[in-house]
Amino acid sequence: MYTIDNLKGTDNFFLLAGPCVIEGEEMALRIAERIVTITQKLNIPYVFKGSYRKANRSRLDSFTGIGDEKALKILRKVHETFDVPTVTDIHETHEAEMAAEYVDILQIPAFLCRQTDLLVAAAHTGKIVNIKKGQFLSPDAMQFAAQKVADAGNRNIMLTERGTTFGYTDLVVDFRGIPQMQQFGYPVVMDATHSLQQPNQSSGVTGGMPALIETIAKAAIAVGADGLFIETHPEPAKAKSDGANMLQLDLLEGLLARLIRIRQAI
Repeated sequence: MYTIDNLKGTDNFFLLAGPCVIEGEEMALRIAERIVTITQKLNIPYVFKGSYRKANRSRLDSFTGIGDEKALKILRKVHETFDVPTVTDIHETHEAEMAAEYVDILQIPAFLCRQTDLLVAAAHTGKIVNIKKGQFLSPDAMQFAAQKVADAGNRNIMLTERGTTFGYTDLVVDFRGIPQMQQFGYPVVMDATHSLQQPNQSSGVTGGMPALIETIAKAAIAVGADGLFIETHPEPAKAKSDGANMLQLDLLEGLLARLIRIRQAI
């Protein structure tokens, strides 16, 4: 069973990265291979990220996935091919046990971080549970979400900062939240891509500010984040989900190298 301790093998931050959603086997393996090569070179503990299905979409005609079992099998193939752990989101209680058969980390989406039954179901799998902070919550309030998982018998917990609602169509990151959440005793991750979303656009498609991904990531490492979450794609403009705030894959290695220098400096 993969545990939090497995992510603490080096002095570097760890990385959760991959496409927003599993679009197909060839693309998932291509992205994973590139990131594995980069992270091995830079000695960064790596977790491949890919949603097997997207449940929180603005419009009914938005792409949601290629099929649950098909996508989960691709996540398992990434793990078996590259010997890296994988993470995916779950949305309802019955999904926890199903997804846990294929991945190492179950992620609780930000909008669902207060859902007690979902947190408990994830906890009971014994897998690491990554809880994304609700856009509507203070960092301090996340202790109660984490405590639900711990009280259910699972202390393999991560908390992820992903910005706070600022007006109707924007988010802002309060970097005080990283050390505040670390006080609960769990690793804290900075989601450097979703925190730059511009949700609720009139078009029904979420916008974003990918030019600021490096800014958010640098600030997070400077204040001591344990890990980073970065959605990345070879061609974000052609991605089937969240392309507006993803990092172009070719930019990842240079960014990580610069972040390591910041980490070493502090």
